[in-house]
Amino acid sequence: MASRHLEHHRSQRAGWLRAAVLGANDGIVSISGLVVGVAASGASQGAILLAGVSGTVAGAMSMAAGEYVSVRSQVDTEQADLTIERRELQDDPQAELHELAGIYQRRGLEPALALEVARQLSGHDALGAHARDELGITETLRARPLQAAVSSAASFIVGAALPMVTALLAPAQDASVAISVATVIGLLLSGGVAAWLGGAPVARGALRVAFWGALAMVTAGVVGKMFDAMV
Repeated sequence: MASRHLEHHRSQRAGWLRAAVLGANDGIVSISGLVVGVAASGASQGAILLAGVSGTVAGAMSMAAGEYVSVRSQVDTEQADLTIERRELQDDPQAELHELAGIYQRRGLEPALALEVARQLSGHDALGAHARDELGITETLRARPLQAAVSSAASFIVGAALPMVTALLAPAQDASVAISVATVIGLLLSGGVAAWLGGAPVARGALRVAFWGALAMVTAGVVGKMFDAMV
């Protein structure tokens, strides 16, 4: 009978989840820091919102570009390594076969079995076997630049919406406090959701993200007070 055992792993989320968490947290923290700093300087509500909108647009574009360039560099490195492996498989397939067998021996297989496993996997897809077992390149964890860029930019905008809406609704004189409180709450939720999606302890993830966000808020407020002038 076919097995009914189903497993749900979270590793396939690693690429987009990392980019989305980074984008959301950066959107919350950076835009909150920006509007809190401007608000602390005594600026009007219009100036606070203008700064927030400008920061959101620039930040989303920056996150998308940064993620794409960074992950694209990883793709280029992977492709360069695969080109080397492809050439080595053509030039000396026996040496590559024994190299693969050596990897399996170090993982605990007996020499004869390791060689047989290497031979069968090489017969099926030699480059795929070397990519996976020698280079650590798998389809699940493979770099995807466009996915990372879109996830990061979209989540940045979603994160930035929290301080922006708060700044819009709160009275100008209370904007700094309201935004700071909303930011900490948002970071607790963001960190908790990210930890839950990744299978990590929710409370620890939430508190870790909220701590660094709160620190950023305090720093932004201090800087704004240092330049206590109308914008």
